[in-house]
Amino acid sequence: MFDVAVITASDKGSQGLREDLSGRAICEIMEEAGYSIHSCSILPDEQELLSAKMIELTDKNVALILTTGGTGFSLRDRTPEATLAVIDRQVPGIPEAMRFLSLQITKRAMLSRATAGIRQQTLIVNLPGSPKAVKECLEFILDSLEHGLKILRGEASECAR
Repeated sequence: MFDVAVITASDKGSQGLREDLSGRAICEIMEEAGYSIHSCSILPDEQELLSAKMIELTDKNVALILTTGGTGFSLRDRTPEATLAVIDRQVPGIPEAMRFLSLQITKRAMLSRATAGIRQQTLIVNLPGSPKAVKECLEFILDSLEHGLKILRGEASECAR
C-alpha cells in the first residue's frame, strides 16, 4: 500500500495546548485501510511552514499528504493557500465530494475552503479540522484516493467511472 503523511495545522496544538484528535483520527483510519504512516506533524497556522513541510514530504516521495485544520474563515486559516502554493495541478473533485457529503449533515460545510492537488507524484488533500468531519470525509473519499494514487504512481490505468 501507499505511505501517508499527516499534517495538522493548529497554533494551539503546535504549542502543546490542545490534543490533536483529528490527526490521530486520520492515522487510525489510514492504518486500518492498510496505509503506512510516514509521519505526523503538528505545525502552527503559518502558510510558509505548511508549504515547506509539504515540499519536504514530496521530496521524500511520500504518496499522500493529508492535512487537517486551517480550512475555515479565520485570518490564521492558511492551509488551502499553503497547498495551492506548492501543487502543480489541482484536483477539485476531492474537496467537492467532501463538501457534498458534509452539506448533507450541516449547511456550514459550504464554508470549507479545502483544496486538493498533485505535486510531482504526491497527492495533497486538505481535510476538515474536527475529528467527526475528518472521519466522515476521509471514509467517503478513501476508495477513490487509493485508485487515484495508483494512477498517479503508474500502477493502474485511468477509468472515467
